[in-house]
Amino acid sequence: MAEEEVKILGAWPSPFVMRPRIALNLKGVKYEFLEEVLGAKSELLMKSNPVYKKIPVMIHNGKPVNESMIIVEYIDEAWADGKPAILPADPYDRAVARFWAVYIDDKIFPCMKATLMAQTDEAKTEAGSQASTSLQLLEEAFKTCSKGQGFFGGETIGSLDIALGCYLGWIRATEKMTGVDLLTVEKTPLLAAWAERFCADEAVKEVMPETDRLVEVAKMLQAKWKASA
Repeated sequence: MAEEEVKILGAWPSPFVMRPRIALNLKGVKYEFLEEVLGAKSELLMKSNPVYKKIPVMIHNGKPVNESMIIVEYIDEAWADGKPAILPADPYDRAVARFWAVYIDDKIFPCMKATLMAQTDEAKTEAGSQASTSLQLLEEAFKTCSKGQGFFGGETIGSLDIALGCYLGWIRATEKMTGVDLLTVEKTPLLAAWAERFCADEAVKEVMPETDRLVEVAKMLQAKWKASA
């Protein structure tokens, strides 16, 4: 597909914005990243996503596509030639990947937020325990989805890798801020090894935020969340 214009509206700390950026990198698609200011909404964002008014948004040849995993699926279909598929080819495997992607968004971010907001050691331990339980279930899912290979997607990064991998920076930042171990070799050895492979991939390296930078953002969000609680 030649002479195409691809733009991503987003903010670098957002795990959801990472998803389409990784997908585009996997497909070798050049794009323009338009940085949105956290807490503000540009006119282009409001016009491109008038329903939710949220990032990320991908604009492909003037047409907006919204919601992170929907964008990932769109990218997989729009640039299907010449690169490995991001979604599984088998309908059942594709349904399983979508199920776990929804599970990840329902569990991982809320657990990290709860850990950061915890006012007591007891509450922090409880939130960390819930996060660990969720990751242990994903450890079992990895065994099934990977079929003994390096990624949820098999030999290469797939949609479920992207869905979970976008949270790795925030998991590390949460661990550093709270002292609660979430993703470890002892608790989830398969996921720990997978995380190293995922972060080392060239499609991921350039968009994975540094832990210390995320810690600074997390401190601001932590104060905001606690003030509004």
